Amino acid sequence: MKIVIVDDDRLVLTSLKTIVESSEEIEVVATGSSAEEAIELFNVHKPDIMLMDIRMGKLTGIDAAKKIILSNPEAKILFLTTFADDEYIISALKIGAKGYILKQHYECIVPSLKAVNIGQNVFGDEIVSKLPSILKGSSDKKSYQDFDILEKEFEIIKLVSQGLSNKEIANMLFLSEGTVRNYISSILEKLSLRDRTQLAIFYYNNLIS
Repeated sequence: MKIVIVDDDRLVLTSLKTIVESSEEIEVVATGSSAEEAIELFNVHKPDIMLMDIRMGKLTGIDAAKKIILSNPEAKILFLTTFADDEYIISALKIGAKGYILKQHYECIVPSLKAVNIGQNVFGDEIVSKLPSILKGSSDKKSYQDFDILEKEFEIIKLVSQGLSNKEIANMLFLSEGTVRNYISSILEKLSLRDRTQLAIFYYNNLIS
């Protein structure tokens, strides 16, 4: 797995590189210290994942991620920051970031990178606990039937929104992992959504009061 790390604190950047390279599966192909560098480094190296800070001067990591994902829809951006601000969290979710974890939980960095690399979305416990309140829209909520969603699909949407994996959902609903995976693919297609993160946003914005 090839990654690029971007953080405007040189000491933190060095520490992150050391932590990440403790895993033989991960190679840090480049490091940068600004949002502008992040965009350039992504275009040059096309990493499997970009591990990036948010607050970095005039342009933020969010700004960089927007530009990267606009040009590279399959890009995997994992934010690592000291800030659990609602504004940053919702922005990260809306642009399609694959994760948002806090720097103080350094032991989660390598496992999070591995999870994102295999297609999972990763959000720290503090972030997950904030989702219901920060994603709660002001518009009237609708019934899942209004979106042509079946009852079983709605159950799966709720569990996905709680951060459960396919295996955990399968165990709870007495289904195979393959069946759960097929359900989720069908739901995403039906709702014209890209991934599990967007599905969680859809759930909190439209289906709960």
